[in-house]
Amino acid sequence: MAATPENTLVLETSKGNVVIELRPDLAPNHVDRIKELARAGFYDGIVFHRVIDGFMAQAGCPQGTGTGGSDLPDLKAEFNAEPHVRGTCSMARTQNPNSANSQFFICFADARFLDKQYTVWGQVIEGMENMDKIKRGEPVRDPDRIVKARILADAA
Repeated sequence: MAATPENTLVLETSKGNVVIELRPDLAPNHVDRIKELARAGFYDGIVFHRVIDGFMAQAGCPQGTGTGGSDLPDLKAEFNAEPHVRGTCSMARTQNPNSANSQFFICFADARFLDKQYTVWGQVIEGMENMDKIKRGEPVRDPDRIVKARILADAA
């Protein structure tokens, strides 16, 4: 399945562009949420607040602390069999499986222990080298950010 412009998310980050193929076949409600928030400008200016070397980079908290989400209701889990490998995009959540909202993470390396416990909704198809440049930390000092998030179909 090739990424279509409607199912392509472009994150313009402070380290360069990251292009993500959205996977509505795996998690239609989560993909709809990512698109809705991107189109509303929610992710513009949001920082990568939790970045663990060899594991993942997390973003999507409006407070930049990992404690917040959007004003939209939390999502019901759409766990799937897609593996958490390098470049996988998956939703962050609390211990409640149905608590994903706006926060997500991008895996730097295989994290198969997360499989079927977090909702995979996309895969980086370009720009993973830019993700590798994101500053690490918990919390990150002077964090890198998503300058702008957009759906490719809207750019035309």
